[in-house]
Amino acid sequence: MSGSTVRLTMAQALVRYLCNQYTEVDGERLPLFAGVFGIFGHGNVTCLAEALERVQDQLPTWRGQNEQSMALAAIGYAKARRRRQIMVATSSVGPGATNMVTAAGVAHANRLPLLLLAGDTFTNRLPDPVLQQVEHFGAPSTTVNDSFRAVSRFWDRITHPAQIIQSLPQAVATMLDPADCGPAFIGLPQDIQEIAFDYPEAFFIETLWTIPRPRPSRDQVAAAANVLKSATRPLIISGGGVRYSGAEDALVSFAAARGIPVAETIAGKGAMTHDNPVYVGPIGIEGTDAAKELAETADVVIAVGTRMQDFTTGSWTTFARDARFININAARFDARKHRALPVVGDALEALHDLDAALGDWTAPGAQMETAQKLYASWNALLDEGQTPTNQPVPSYAQVIAVVNKVARPEDTMITAAGGLPGETIKNWRCKAPHTFDCEFGFSCMGYEIAGGWGHAMAKAQEGKGTPIVMVGDGSYMMMNSDIHSSVLSGHKMIVVVCDNGGFGVINRLQTGMGGAGFNNLLKDSRILNREDPRHVDFAKHAEAMGAYARHCDSLGDLEAAIEWAQTTDATTVLSIASDAYTWTPGGADWYVGVPEVSPRETVREARAGQEAFRKKQRQGI
Repeated sequence: MSGSTVRLTMAQALVRYLCNQYTEVDGERLPLFAGVFGIFGHGNVTCLAEALERVQDQLPTWRGQNEQSMALAAIGYAKARRRRQIMVATSSVGPGATNMVTAAGVAHANRLPLLLLAGDTFTNRLPDPVLQQVEHFGAPSTTVNDSFRAVSRFWDRITHPAQIIQSLPQAVATMLDPADCGPAFIGLPQDIQEIAFDYPEAFFIETLWTIPRPRPSRDQVAAAANVLKSATRPLIISGGGVRYSGAEDALVSFAAARGIPVAETIAGKGAMTHDNPVYVGPIGIEGTDAAKELAETADVVIAVGTRMQDFTTGSWTTFARDARFININAARFDARKHRALPVVGDALEALHDLDAALGDWTAPGAQMETAQKLYASWNALLDEGQTPTNQPVPSYAQVIAVVNKVARPEDTMITAAGGLPGETIKNWRCKAPHTFDCEFGFSCMGYEIAGGWGHAMAKAQEGKGTPIVMVGDGSYMMMNSDIHSSVLSGHKMIVVVCDNGGFGVINRLQTGMGGAGFNNLLKDSRILNREDPRHVDFAKHAEAMGAYARHCDSLGDLEAAIEWAQTTDATTVLSIASDAYTWTPGGADWYVGVPEVSPRETVREARAGQEAFRKKQRQGI
């Protein structure tokens, strides 16, 4: 075996390698690469597609409608599978490849595994310039695939068929490394894909990959324990890393035993249920008032598995200047942010080690009592905002409450950019762990439906639950074609379209910072008739793509429609008008650019507010 070889083209060898990589999920041996999303064109149809066609029963290829959305679907799948299984997305050269750059940014910002295989131009350059080639006069080896360098954790272009022997294992290791997890990009020049090479048989031996769990340094754990023992008002911030580590139960047990309330980041939401006794809701700009007040008074903050994005920290104004931070993170880069005391390691292992180092220490009982009172007040505010009123158009909070009421514990709510992230983060009450996905690391409009397709694939694999996608009219118009993909593939989801007449949340930011409503809501845009913007009939549009669909005129209609949607056998789309001006209160402030000078008094007032707000920032110390 050690000296034997097999003659394959580079594309055939790449596919054979992918088919022989395995992972273990809850004791079950599964393929590491669960499938391929592909749109074929020149650059991947004659060689890579030829190899994929022959293994389609082992490594299924799914046809997407748009390269960006199919890669987003792969990201949704990776989230649902907690980074234990990976999807591949492949495109042709040129625009097919660059369409995937946005998705690579989503995976990079969210620390998610995604393998991107894009066709490339010819290394021999004999037919240059080829169709869709962008020429750089002073750098002839540069192609559009170089644009992936900024949004990839691993980047390579294969210029000799032997190179995949070294490149592919490194790409896989990167995608499975908790500290370095992110997208891997491999460019595949057309002339290299076709070349046959004598590959060693050992390259194709079945390999079982495991997710490493690095233990933190004993010195870092001891230092963290000493700092925490001095705390009288500690607070835990639970991030997405808690979910990917499988540390949810350990975190809840730690918090309960030590008497420390827990707030969640947007990526972390869903690690615990809404009614967990230690839970105080999401933190930050779209957080609860309970979490905000606890953060402002906390003397020690334990951040677990979070990169501390500005929406978590209120642009670093949410915390007292003298608050001390303990950052538990697999990535050194995140663990050391803002001069925190770093505990570099896996969340589960670090929590166990920190718990052991604390001995019998617990926080003063008043901290948890205060937290529970604040959270009870917040829930009363939620109840009030979610109660139907006589207003002609329901608010996001009221729509979310209806959907949440009918959703089953095993259903997963999915949303992304726009007004729905803030509203679902606050108003969606998780009934079971790991049933919430809000893509806000990159805040990518268009993730919702594509991500829902990926979640639907994972749900089918797990045999329970249905993805419930909540999407605004703006994001729907940007990327909706995977409704058709899910109908074709038989992966059901329920999509609720909230039509508030444009980009409502950006209109709120624009007018909230003193500007005039401009080019965000349809009625404020340069259109033929501002009095009658001619809203899209989303139900008819979805029906045209093969989905079941209904438009709902009221919250009562919506409740009945959601119940009906749970009984259908294919993707079902529901639409309802929603208010563009009513928002759930709560949360921290946000650092945004506001003009220093302006003839508009409202802008000058907003600028003054920003200047006062910025004085509270920690300035990195």
